[in-house]
Amino acid sequence: MSESWPPQLKDWVAKCLGQVTDSNRAEVQTELKQVISDAYQAKTLWSTDWNGVQLQSLLPKPTPHLQLKRRFEDKPTPSKKKKLLNKDKSSTSSSSQDHLDQAALNRRAERFSREHEIERQKTLKSGQNSSHHVSFINRIQNNSRSGSSTPYPADGPEGGERDWDKFTIVGTSQNIFKDYLRLTTEPDPKDIRPFRILQKTLVELKKRWRENNDYPWICNQFKSIRQDLTVQRIQNDFTVQVYEIHARMALEASDMVEYNQCQGMLKILYERGLSGCNDEFTAYRILMFLHGMNRSDLNLFVGHLTTKQKEQSAIKHALEVQRVLLTNNYHTFFDLYQNAPNMGGYIMDHFVDRERTKALMVMSKAYQQMPVAFIQSELAFESVSHAVEFLTNHNAGVFQNPNVPDQDKILACRSVQGALSEVFVERGLSCDLPVYLKLGSVPSPANSILHSPS
Repeated sequence: MSESWPPQLKDWVAKCLGQVTDSNRAEVQTELKQVISDAYQAKTLWSTDWNGVQLQSLLPKPTPHLQLKRRFEDKPTPSKKKKLLNKDKSSTSSSSQDHLDQAALNRRAERFSREHEIERQKTLKSGQNSSHHVSFINRIQNNSRSGSSTPYPADGPEGGERDWDKFTIVGTSQNIFKDYLRLTTEPDPKDIRPFRILQKTLVELKKRWRENNDYPWICNQFKSIRQDLTVQRIQNDFTVQVYEIHARMALEASDMVEYNQCQGMLKILYERGLSGCNDEFTAYRILMFLHGMNRSDLNLFVGHLTTKQKEQSAIKHALEVQRVLLTNNYHTFFDLYQNAPNMGGYIMDHFVDRERTKALMVMSKAYQQMPVAFIQSELAFESVSHAVEFLTNHNAGVFQNPNVPDQDKILACRSVQGALSEVFVERGLSCDLPVYLKLGSVPSPANSILHSPS
């Protein structure tokens, strides 16, 4: 699992396992794994109030002895009063002992919580936080085999802080390149490259990317680096650099799956205070929200930005893109598209055709005819032939002079309005029809051949 684990979940697991006995260990661990797995599949690890979750396997169960005792105690006979009194005293003593046992379990759970906090603070200071890719479910399963009732190794001989370093894998492989393979067993140190070798690997990968742009091979190698960093719990500025470089390469190759994975990990690393290009990737997140037309999450995300962040050039550009889309100002949108900083243009590539279709729907209503050369310039096509190809693919390739070169073709606007609307709906571009005309955002082309409808 690549998702980070909330502290409340860690404390809850520690508390539950602190109440495990030999008789219920298997049942508790089975239920615990199922609850965490269900929450992970439902993506509710962070939203669940774990303090209020109760495992059925930890609920007290009446024993046959107590049931038999209640049946005979309903009507005690005078000859048994003395024995009953002795039983009451014994019961009181037993309750007191149960209370002491519960108090001990509570203290153990509190100790787990303190140790979680000590570990977190320790790793934050060293710049190498423990990886959240490690599965709690696997830990529970391993502890079941060893007979331990706690999710972590036992305290040291002095009962103090645990020696976490001895449980961290340190690789010994000297190979610069290594194919990515999904781990199905515990990683072997001889197959893992240490930090020093990983630094050399990154230098070589950047060099090869500049030389031949073989993305499938480069992507495989970067996933292998990320895996080696994860199993060795290396989270520092170098880790940030690896994910940032891989994310940029993925954008250039239109590999949005790997980009999203890198962006998700970068969010975690930035939140831990590690240095990197936070502003650049914050701008990318805004553009990705716009690509997905996820307005509610975008508004929530932008609301948490500071004034200083909003003044940063890349973020400022992304927020301007948001503004012009809200106001349906396609003229300014395509100007921003052509002048996107960093790799922002690669993200905008994924929704620029949607905006071109919307713009053409408005332009075809505003004008009776339009030169394709004007469309190419206004909607930021790479060439006139590219504009003609786009119109044809969107069932709008209807020209008043179809037999002339592309540079001289004139679009018959009235004939393509219906086709553009149908394509807009059929291709799932589910957003409100633009209102550019009401906002006065249609540009006034210089070519006199354009005429407004009467």
